This record gives sequence, C-alpha cells and structure tokens, in this order.
Amino acid sequence: EITTRLVGSEMCIRDRFTTLAFVALDPGGERSFSFARKPGADTCLRQEELDCQRLRDTRVLHIGSLSMTREPVRSATVAAVHMARDAGAVISYDPNYRASLWPSQEAAEEQMRRLARQADLIKLSDQETELLTGERGPRQAALALRRQGAACVAVTLGPEGALVAAGDGVVHVPGFAVTAVDTTGAGDAFWGGFLHRFLTLNVHPSELTADRAADCARWGNAVAACCIRKRGAIPAMPSLREAEQMLG
Repeated sequence: EITTRLVGSEMCIRDRFTTLAFVALDPGGERSFSFARKPGADTCLRQEELDCQRLRDTRVLHIGSLSMTREPVRSATVAAVHMARDAGAVISYDPNYRASLWPSQEAAEEQMRRLARQADLIKLSDQETELLTGERGPRQAALALRRQGAACVAVTLGPEGALVAAGDGVVHVPGFAVTAVDTTGAGDAFWGGFLHRFLTLNVHPSELTADRAADCARWGNAVAACCIRKRGAIPAMPSLREAEQMLG
C-alpha cells in the first residue's frame, strides 16, 4: 500500500476553505499554476488527527513539500514521516515546488531540504535541482541528494525522460516520443509508474541498483507519456494496460 493522503478532522472540512488550484495551458501543453487558500483545509491537519494505524501499516509513505508551507500541517507531516519510518515504511518524496504558496524562497529551501534528508526515494524536476541542493545540473543534484542519504534519486527532464542515481551509478533513461496535449500531472504520473515498478521488484531501497532504478524510471516515463496525451491530470492517468502498451 502507498499512503498518499492523511485524513484530517471533520471540523477542517466543515469550517475551512478547500484549497483550489487553477491551471493555465500554453499552446504546447505546458502549464502554469495559481492557487486559492484562505487558508486551505489541507493546512489545518494537526498531529493528533493523524491516522496512526494507516501510517504503521503502509509500505510506502509519499510526501510533498506543500504540507510544509505552514503550521499545523507542517508538524503533522514531520510526525507522520517519523511514525511511518519507525514502522519500517519507505519514505518517498516529491518537493513539487509552487512559489506562490511559500512566504519566501528561503523558507521553501529550508523546509524542502528538511524533508529531503528524511527520504529514501526522491523525485524532483530539473527546475528544482538548485532549490533543493544548490546544484544546477541534474547529475550533480542527484549525487548531492544521495550523499545526504537517499537511496535513489530521479530527476525528470521533460521530453528528455529522466536521470536516476542509485546503487552503483547514474543513468539517463530516455522518454517516449508523444505529442503533448496537457503536461499537468506528468510528474505525478512518472512517480506513480516508478513506485509501481519499485513495489513489484519487492526490494529494499538500499537494494536498488542503477539498472533497477532505470527500469523503474522507464515505467515512470511510460505512464507520464500516456498522461500528457490527454487533457486533465486525473482523467488522463492511464490504466496499467495502457502503460504496458506504451512500454511495448
């Protein structure tokens, strides 16, 4: 099981505004984001409201940095990571930087890097490398995160696919040639495909070799390629059969 959502209290749902994300597309399918938070219900989750049993039972806890933008959800996120890790879960992390949700870039760097130090598997885009590590190049950034303790790091490169660092090396995994209609959700699709393959391998993150990580990234590239051929992040997410067809 992959736990990707922590359930908050009914009070948050009743009394707080639901955060909204608005996506604008350019002619090439690239997107820009704007958000509405008043604050959002997603920022109101408190540590005592965590679903502790779910966290103890999960194989992978996936987290992003948007829950680190403010309290009380920041403390709840950190507590969830420690709880899941203590129970043996793999910690998966995608920083998913959205500048307008942070009070400053410095605050974003501090909190995003804080989570990176707790993660076993990290996915970031080539636009987030310097923010997360101080390194501009994908290879240098991936190796920097590995030195901090991550077992595997994947840097997405848009149409060029992804670069993965794990075990004994660094590998570039080419993307699939498709016509992009809407790139919204491409990163999430990539990481979903990557984690799916990782779980089928049934290995500990420390057992991921460069070749195994590249295999996971190829799955990620296939799922992302399927996703961007359609409009809308959620409706565009492919089935397992569609991903397998893309893989050939």
